[in-house]
Amino acid sequence: MSVDPALRTAALASKAWPYEEARRVLKRFPQGKPGGAPVLFETGYGPSGLPHIGTFNEVLRTTMVRRALEEMADMPTRLVAFSDDMDGLRKVPDNVPNKAMLTEHLGKPLTRIPDPFEKYESFAHHNNAMLREFLDRFGFEYEFVSSTTMYEGGQFDEALKGVLRNYQGIMDIMLPTLRAERAATYSPVLPFSPKSGIVLQVPVTVVDAEAGLVSFEDEGETITQSILGGQAKLQWKVDWAMRWVALGVDYEMSGKDLTDSGIQSGKIAQVLGGRKPEGLIYEMFLDEKGEKISKSKGNGLSLEDWLSYGTEESLAFYAYREPKSAKQLHLGVIPRAVDEYFQFRSTYAGQEIEKKLGNPVHHIHSGKVPADVPPVTFGLLLNLAGVMGPHATAPQVWGYLANYVPDATAATHPELANLINLALAYNRDHVAPTLQRRKAEGVEVAALNRLDAELAPLPADAPAEDIQNIVYEIGKTGGFENLRDWFKALYETLLGSSAGPRMGSFIALYGIANTRKLIAEALA
Repeated sequence: MSVDPALRTAALASKAWPYEEARRVLKRFPQGKPGGAPVLFETGYGPSGLPHIGTFNEVLRTTMVRRALEEMADMPTRLVAFSDDMDGLRKVPDNVPNKAMLTEHLGKPLTRIPDPFEKYESFAHHNNAMLREFLDRFGFEYEFVSSTTMYEGGQFDEALKGVLRNYQGIMDIMLPTLRAERAATYSPVLPFSPKSGIVLQVPVTVVDAEAGLVSFEDEGETITQSILGGQAKLQWKVDWAMRWVALGVDYEMSGKDLTDSGIQSGKIAQVLGGRKPEGLIYEMFLDEKGEKISKSKGNGLSLEDWLSYGTEESLAFYAYREPKSAKQLHLGVIPRAVDEYFQFRSTYAGQEIEKKLGNPVHHIHSGKVPADVPPVTFGLLLNLAGVMGPHATAPQVWGYLANYVPDATAATHPELANLINLALAYNRDHVAPTLQRRKAEGVEVAALNRLDAELAPLPADAPAEDIQNIVYEIGKTGGFENLRDWFKALYETLLGSSAGPRMGSFIALYGIANTRKLIAEALA
């Protein structure tokens, strides 16, 4: 890609984490990758459960580092999204149909188990398709690689022979890390049973490394069988290392839970004649209870959940921020992520180049950041939908917007149209059932009466800032201990929640007459 010299200079000095990560790749190849080969970025996916945001998050963050490297140096790059679909199914996920059928196939490779959703040729094919569909929807540039295709197609055969040649060296790395019971039966190689088709966890003996032959016990019988061409796979840590070496992976980030795996796999990669890739160790997403999100449990948010109530860019924004810090991932974080994304986007155009490179939206949009932002915040739309009730419609919202945003339509403001639909859905499903307006009491009564009196003479198109000044002045002189108590009273009596928007903007949007009705109800 062609990069402006000023951008390249700023990128080389930027402290934003994607550039920090890209610098590690530059240090790995100060003269470029030998032979001008592309720098290979990889992300891994275990398709034993439905894809979740953590999976998407890894591809997104890796893409950000890839783009940062391209801005910093003239190096070709590739991104491989690798699916570990030769893994044996260890347990039936909680969030899939046909559990009884899956139970019958426990232990078999995921690509050799029927699809419980009855849409694809295997369970892995179904989950791989879901992952690719989402990555395609978001516009990622990647190459999808299936473990099954690589094993069965023979592309890993030479690397598998390398594992057998270095069998004892790998055992010397792995055995000290295992409990005695596990060490007694451990093997880097997992042959597939010719009888049951199950991925066997049994000791193996190397018969002929160059021919790929091993022997093992299967239902009381000693079997000699090749591990080539898809007749076996490797244990996880050995498989990871073998893949790095076979594919020539230069960068792969991973979650904190795989820190130990990364250390052992790095040592194995060295034994196999390769080199551990560079990579960020990121903190895990947690659900609302603070527990790690699991594909098999189906806890936390799904990709579909977020996109039912928030924009794609807000999801990318949430994933970008502080990758080394653990963050809860639940429905409650969506509205703030939507609005914070637009706040950062609104400042981008006017920033100096150094500031731009530290702005999350630069990395979300690969430097091609849209210039404008919607005229109304998502939070304000949510509050409007809240007072309109669970059955509010988009045309009704557009009606309220007529005075606030003249001539606004879905055609002229497509992003706003999308926000309206998302706000209505979020309000209907998650806000409306919790709203409960209370009656005004104490000093609130006089303050609301005063607010009503001061709103009464204002024109219908009074500026939001003028209204905000009135609200602010009443809060300062209305007998409240602090302004926070006044705004909380407004939210609880008029909107039915303990938090809310900038009231001047809300009143301008909802309308002075309608707001006076809310005040009357709170005083009744």
